[in-house]
Amino acid sequence: MRHTSPFRLTTLCIALACVTGVAHADETRWFKGNTHTHSLWSDGNDFPEMIATFYKREGYHFLVLSDHNILSRGEKWMAVRDVEKRRRTLGHSTLKKYLAAFGDEWVELRGEEGAQQVRLRTLEEIRPKFDEPGKFLFIEGEEITNNFRGRPVHTNAMNLGELIKPEKGTSLRATMRSCLVAAKEQEKRLGKLILAHLNHPNFGWGITAEDIAHVVEEQFFEVYNGHPGVRHLGDAKHPGVEKMWDIANTIRLASLGAEPPYGIASDDSHQYHGAGSLLSQPGRGWIMVRAASLSANNIVEAMRKGDFYSSSGITLEKLERNQSKGTLSFKIKAEANEQYTTRIIGTRRGEHSNPEKVGEVLATFTGTSVSYSLKDNELYFRAAITSDKAHPLPSFTGQKKAAWIQPVWAQPEKQEKAGQSP
Repeated sequence: MRHTSPFRLTTLCIALACVTGVAHADETRWFKGNTHTHSLWSDGNDFPEMIATFYKREGYHFLVLSDHNILSRGEKWMAVRDVEKRRRTLGHSTLKKYLAAFGDEWVELRGEEGAQQVRLRTLEEIRPKFDEPGKFLFIEGEEITNNFRGRPVHTNAMNLGELIKPEKGTSLRATMRSCLVAAKEQEKRLGKLILAHLNHPNFGWGITAEDIAHVVEEQFFEVYNGHPGVRHLGDAKHPGVEKMWDIANTIRLASLGAEPPYGIASDDSHQYHGAGSLLSQPGRGWIMVRAASLSANNIVEAMRKGDFYSSSGITLEKLERNQSKGTLSFKIKAEANEQYTTRIIGTRRGEHSNPEKVGEVLATFTGTSVSYSLKDNELYFRAAITSDKAHPLPSFTGQKKAAWIQPVWAQPEKQEKAGQSP
């Protein structure tokens, strides 16, 4: 076991190969990824290497470590007793698991028995153990953790080059915008594509659908977050997150002349020891992105085009979403003894003021193949697919395996714009 002096600084310089290049549309492929993950660098309960081992083993192609207001950089030591306190299940200690997986030569400890500290390896240090061209990629990220008068405003930013510090605005919506503006400024200054998405809007009942709608700079939000405490289904006074998506879509298209946001599914994983519906475990939700290659810029570029879908257990064999033509067709990869129902959900023109008609079911399909075209009287539609099989790691009661396909909406020249609302 290698012990490191607290006075010794170790600098590790790693030359990384960058997967670049432009491919034609027929050369794209699907990449599976999670954009919301926590580790011991903030409030997760395992080491980044252990977490990455899970995701790579489970067939993920990219992973965003998104700890709260910190990047996995610099020298950071953690008391071993604090590491072990975060573990909520019996069995081998977190440190012993880490040692067994990566060995004495990798794990750095300092201090006397009973008062030991362990060094958290930086992202650049652990990249060479996991990154493989076309197979697996770390994308650097952060959960910009903010609030306005006690209401949580959490935004994930991926493909960062620098930390983004949270800044409060003069209102909730201004606070939401501040993260997006900071990400855009960094993107322009560093010349790399950065994607920011709003996290778990119902967490702490922090953000309403109307807030999402009016912050038109918000292009992405979590339609499914696997943390059991984010109130995905809403309650008697608050709509569920899927309904919030429809409200925001409708307001933007009917009143603001703005494009609807895209929906992301993520884990928001914090806990990696044991299993249970009350734990925020990995493997609950993810996105499938169709990109030219497995590079951070290509992943972000594809997501900005809406060339991805979100899933909590359903995989598509084929997906053709044509925004300019207003058409959608897809085929589900069928699992044995599993049945699928697809709801086409949207809002019709002239119905945006009627809450009962916002985000209504426009059509229902059973089976694995679905095609739908935007009708002249529809502002938008989206597809929500549900299996009859229970989710293997449910985050809420009665959860089924599902998938969500991005909205298709009327072209600007067909919209009845009412202008930007205050």
